[in-house]
Amino acid sequence: MNVSRYSIISPQTAEEFIAYYQLRWDVLRKPWHQPIGSEKDEYETTSNHRMIIDENRMPLAVGRLQFNDKMEAQIRYMAVHPQVQGQGLGYKMMLELESIAINENCSHIILQSREHAVLFYKKCGYSLIDKTYLLFDEIQHYLMEKTI
Repeated sequence: MNVSRYSIISPQTAEEFIAYYQLRWDVLRKPWHQPIGSEKDEYETTSNHRMIIDENRMPLAVGRLQFNDKMEAQIRYMAVHPQVQGQGLGYKMMLELESIAINENCSHIILQSREHAVLFYKKCGYSLIDKTYLLFDEIQHYLMEKTI
């Protein structure tokens, strides 16, 4: 997969959304034997979706921003294709999602980080607030926050 040429898009077509949700499921649900459909929730239609694609329109990274209220946004379902992890695409996705929240005059962004991603989010400027829940009885999550 080539990350030298990429675009950040908001998925619009049925084909783009299929690719978007497929990457989300492949990275965030499939390794834990969760069913297709478990990568979606009731906030899909009211959230902001972004996808990083390569020059062949293959998805490299995905992320979603939802607004919990006028001042608080939440980043959810961040996923980077395993073949391109560690190449800065997660950081680029964070900047893109944060810019949406900034443009909407939010004061802060929260997220629930998986344990292995806490250091990444700290590097993005997020503070660890609290140990929260255990997903699928094995993936510890932590509430993190950033003032914007």
